[in-house]
Amino acid sequence: MNRQNGATGIGLLGAGVVGSQVVRVILDPDANNQLSLNGILVRDIERQRDGVPSELLSTDPEMVLSDDRNDIIIEVMGGEEPARSYMAAALSAGKHVVTANKEALAKHGDELTNLAVQNGVSLSFEASVGGGIPVLAVIQDSLTANRIESIRAIINGTTNYILSSMDESGMSFEDALSEAQELGYAEADPTADVDAHDAVYKLSILARLAFGASASPDMIHREGIRNIGAKDLRYARALGFTVKLLAIARAGPDGVRCRVHPALVPADVPMANVNGVLNAVELNGDLLGPLWLQGRGAGAGPTASAVMGDVLRIAKGMLSNGSKASERTNAPNVVDMDDLQVRYYVRLTCLDRFGVLAKIAGVFGDATISIASVLQFDADDERGLADLVIMTHPSREASMQEAASRLRQLDVVASLENLIRVEDYDTV
Repeated sequence: MNRQNGATGIGLLGAGVVGSQVVRVILDPDANNQLSLNGILVRDIERQRDGVPSELLSTDPEMVLSDDRNDIIIEVMGGEEPARSYMAAALSAGKHVVTANKEALAKHGDELTNLAVQNGVSLSFEASVGGGIPVLAVIQDSLTANRIESIRAIINGTTNYILSSMDESGMSFEDALSEAQELGYAEADPTADVDAHDAVYKLSILARLAFGASASPDMIHREGIRNIGAKDLRYARALGFTVKLLAIARAGPDGVRCRVHPALVPADVPMANVNGVLNAVELNGDLLGPLWLQGRGAGAGPTASAVMGDVLRIAKGMLSNGSKASERTNAPNVVDMDDLQVRYYVRLTCLDRFGVLAKIAGVFGDATISIASVLQFDADDERGLADLVIMTHPSREASMQEAASRLRQLDVVASLENLIRVEDYDTV
C-alpha cells in the first residue's frame, strides 16, 4: 500500500449527498483515520458543496484514477456507466475500490470481482445493500462457517414508507407516493423504487455473496407496488396480515430462486412491524438458524458509514475482496418461478349474484388449486358488484398464473384486481 507520510491515499468519484458526507468524514480532524484525500471527480466543478475543498475537485477522471498516490478509489457516482468503466480501470491499475453502486454491481459484479482477484486488490461494497446495516460483512465474515439457506428482506426504504403510510392512514398509492416525494424519501421519478428495480439490484448482490449464484437482474422475478391499493391493505389487515415489498432468495435442490414482489406478511412476525424507511434482512444459516438485521437503509449518514467502514478495513490491512462467489467452482443455477409453492391472496370484482362462486371455484379446481377461504367485502349495490377475496392453500406458481388468466375471461368477473403471494414463516 502506497502511504504518503503514513496516510492511505484516497481518490473519490462523485461528491453528491453521499460523497460530500464521505469527504467530511475523511477530513474530520478528530477522526485520526490516517487517510489522505488527493482528488475528487465531479460533473460540475462550480457547484457549491459544503465542507468539500474546491482545490481537490476535477472533471477529469484521469486526475483521480491515474494518481499514483491513491491506494483506494471510492465510487459514489451511482448509475451503470461511466461508473463501471472507472471501477474496472482502477482495479486493473491495482487500486482497491470501495463502492455503493448497486446497479453496476448487479449488472457487472462478476466482471469487477474477477478483476479484483486477478489484480490482488479488494472490491468492497457494503454500502450497496441495506445502507448502514452491515449485512454483507455478516455474510462474508461472521457466517463463513454457515451454509446460507435463505434470505428474506425489506431493502427499499421508499416502498416500505409508501406501504406503511397506506396501511396506517388508508391513503391511496398515489397520495402516499406524493407524500414520500415531498419528504424527500422518493425521487421525482420513482420508477427504480416503486417498480422494484432497486430491490432487484440489491438482491442480485446478496445472492452472489450468499449462494455464489450469478443472479443477474433479468433472472430475478420482479413486481413493484403500483398495483397495491388501499383496499388490499385494509383487507389484508382483516385477514391478519400486512403488505410488504420483499426480496427473497432461497437455495433448493435445483438451484437458487430469487424474487422481489409484494407479499402478505403475518401481522404477528417482526417483518410486519418494519415500518417507514427502515430496512431489515433475515438470514438463515444451517448452523446458526435465523439471524435478524435492521436499521436505516438509506441516507447520507448510513451510506457514508458503510463506505468508510470498508475504507478503514482496507487501510488497516483487513482486506475483504468480495471474491467469495468467484472462488466457488460450482455456482448454483438460478431457477424460475414456475415451481414455487406458496399461498395466494386473490382479489376479484365480481357480479353479485347466484352461481358466481361456483364458476370461480371451477377455475381453481381445474388448475388443481385448493381454496382455503372466500370472503366478500365492499358490495356496490347500484352496479351489482362485490369484492371477493380468495385465499388459497399452497399452490404451484404456474398453476396460479393459468388460473388467473382464465379468471380474467369469466363473464362473472368484472376484473381480477390483484394477486399477491402470502409469505408464510415456516418456509421462505
